[in-house]
Amino acid sequence: MKFFIDTANLDQIREAQNLGILDGVTTNPTLMAKEGIAGTNAIMQHYRTICDIVDGDISAEVLSTTYEEMIKEGDELAAIHPNIVVKIPMIKDGVRALKYFSDKGIKTNCTLIFSSGQALLAAKAGATYVSPFLGRLDDISTDGLALIDEIRTIYDNYGYETQILAASIRHSMHIINCAKIGADVITSPLGPILSLLSHPLTDKGLAQFVEDSKKMA
Repeated sequence: MKFFIDTANLDQIREAQNLGILDGVTTNPTLMAKEGIAGTNAIMQHYRTICDIVDGDISAEVLSTTYEEMIKEGDELAAIHPNIVVKIPMIKDGVRALKYFSDKGIKTNCTLIFSSGQALLAAKAGATYVSPFLGRLDDISTDGLALIDEIRTIYDNYGYETQILAASIRHSMHIINCAKIGADVITSPLGPILSLLSHPLTDKGLAQFVEDSKKMA
């Protein structure tokens, strides 16, 4: 399973990269705004900087909602760097845009997926990734992991190559359960990824090893 980090914070991206487990980055306008990044030129430069840090797929989201505008904006984003993946919303014009970029050989990430039907349409249009938002489904008392499982079954039934990129990860068990179901990718803030490192028995065992080593000195 691939690990992407869901942030626009360069320090967190570098920290995840230095762990040696980072495969890519996802961002969106909200995450950009949190870092105080506004304006087309600043956003484009920020994507270039991320591409310099991470040698992997970097999802860059279009801000438009019409087909023609998404095509124009997506072409500009794709021109930034070969690792840019154009992030397209799951709307009618978005499905058309997915097909356009797929035919051009440009990678895409269809975002805001909340049903298996949406994921099926995105795969039919040639999306490289689909991003089901499991945490947001959990927030409205719907089983987000069940959606991941449904999409996995559908894609396996028909041999779709579209990768399931589990998004809206809230904690380490989301990551573990996505791995068990067979999600191709998870994208998460740094916190849940780092929490995979922790276990009280590891801490206890390490403390004991350190204490015993002092006795051997």
